[in-house]
Amino acid sequence: MKRLLVVFGFSLLSHAVLAGPQINVGVVYDYLDGEKSSYLKRVFNGGDSTAFVKINILEIIYDADGTAREVSLASTADGASRDGLIASPARLIVPANGMQGSRLLFLGEREKERYFRVRYVPVVPEKEDEFAVSAQERDAYKKSLSAGVNVLAGYGTVFFVRPKETRFASVIENEASHYRIRNNGNSVVVIDEFKDCSLSNEQECQPTTKHHILSGRTFHFEKQVGRHYRFTMTEGSKTQNLAVKG
Repeated sequence: MKRLLVVFGFSLLSHAVLAGPQINVGVVYDYLDGEKSSYLKRVFNGGDSTAFVKINILEIIYDADGTAREVSLASTADGASRDGLIASPARLIVPANGMQGSRLLFLGEREKERYFRVRYVPVVPEKEDEFAVSAQERDAYKKSLSAGVNVLAGYGTVFFVRPKETRFASVIENEASHYRIRNNGNSVVVIDEFKDCSLSNEQECQPTTKHHILSGRTFHFEKQVGRHYRFTMTEGSKTQNLAVKG
């Protein structure tokens, strides 16, 4: 995921001191297993001032051609609640060198897998942001940041909500020139630490990559003579280490 950068202050970056909050949300891919309905996400602040963090959530919809689009969460038919993922709380005040947690809760049916973009965005608090601080505290915070250039960096993560009845059924085809893994199950399969290296020189490798095989999709690569491929395949709680020679 790309980091979202919002720059406040002067433009003379080379002469100013970077100060303020510096948040970290850990891994950028999270998975809610079928038997669970909530997930605790921790937000760390390694900066030297308090971080006021807003959590925004959009649903990721994949069209038939594989194109992804992000949409706002819909309400249920009776309008009483939202259908999808919510953060509780959706506003965090994280002290310098401290940590706060927000619980991601899924509301609605889980007949199929669903996907969400969760953004953790540090902000300079305003009245409409609904942080539990007074006007005097907001003004004092703004003044503390105005002494130099401050980079408020947010993070976007992807959250996978597995179906309640999760089923894995991966099919591997290891052919002479191609290698394929087809996901015939109903939940995402993760290909992690994918390494493409030379057989004669272990240091000669392509950049390590990570892949997600959505239900009904296929992960594949062409096998090259003199290369070998190593990766882990994770299906829920089950992980396999696989190796393939070209």
